[in-house]
Amino acid sequence: MAVQTVTGAIPIKALGRTLMHEHLFVAYPGAAFDPLATFDREEFIKEAVRRLVQLRTEHGVRSFVDPCPIELGRDVTMMKEVSEKSGVYIVCTTGFYYEEGGLPVYWRARNVDEIAELYVREITHGVGDTGVKAGAIKVSSGAPLITEQEKKFFAAACIAHRATGVPIITHTTSGSAGPEQQALFAAGAVAANRCLIGHCCSNADPAYHRSIVAAGSYIGFDQIGYASLQSDEVRADNISKLVRDGFRAQVIVSQDRYCGLLGKLLRPLRLEELAIVERLRSKSPPYSYPFNYIFSEFLPMLRARDVSHEDIVSILEDNPRRFFAGHPLPGPGRT
Repeated sequence: MAVQTVTGAIPIKALGRTLMHEHLFVAYPGAAFDPLATFDREEFIKEAVRRLVQLRTEHGVRSFVDPCPIELGRDVTMMKEVSEKSGVYIVCTTGFYYEEGGLPVYWRARNVDEIAELYVREITHGVGDTGVKAGAIKVSSGAPLITEQEKKFFAAACIAHRATGVPIITHTTSGSAGPEQQALFAAGAVAANRCLIGHCCSNADPAYHRSIVAAGSYIGFDQIGYASLQSDEVRADNISKLVRDGFRAQVIVSQDRYCGLLGKLLRPLRLEELAIVERLRSKSPPYSYPFNYIFSEFLPMLRARDVSHEDIVSILEDNPRRFFAGHPLPGPGRT
């Protein structure tokens, strides 16, 4: 059994410690037309390699999943070069962003089968003529409800999953519509354990989290560090509760951060986020807010809440392997 990375298929067991939702490079639609937006590809690759080498050597990260939507600057050849130079496996995805934030007009005009055909091609043949194959499918929804346009892309993802067997990683906006995403997957004959419902940590309600895991999907606490969306103290409280309640096997942690951005952010950083960035920059060796924060700042919060070393290792290593392998979740309590 194997998982597809940008440099080729690897055994599931080779994944090792995995960050399941991070980005190397992001370019929001329209950024390329900003005359003030500049990008030095060579320098970016050097910096991305440095950061991934740091993750590998200091924190034992072996794999890095970059579910960048197609229209948000996804560059699989750049991912491949960074992977080869850093020694970190990178998994890319096929799929688009949500309607308000992406969904190019051309693909909005396509029918479900045409969208699914693109997804299957990128999984089985590769992205364009690069030969780089996607290892998972990305689907996204806005808030508070999934739009009719977005539902078409969910249906296409279900078709592509059934045809290829690769898992599905989702974006939810503001931690909403997770159960509705699960309902669409169930209607499309996709098993709940083949889906990672993303960004649930932006929702502070433990009942919301419980509804996701009770339905059998993986739950993404994968925007760690985004103070504008939710306090990390609340995120840590809710992870510890899920672990105590027996759902450790379904928890996925990551940060949804990026190494490079073309142009400007869609929103300014809040003061507390800027303070974190400056604090990490002051450390030696220098820490990168996008990728190292989870280890230097967040995991100690979990340990302070009696989430054990064994729990953390299992969340970072066992859960990603099981997700990609498609193995059933553990039995009652799912620990």
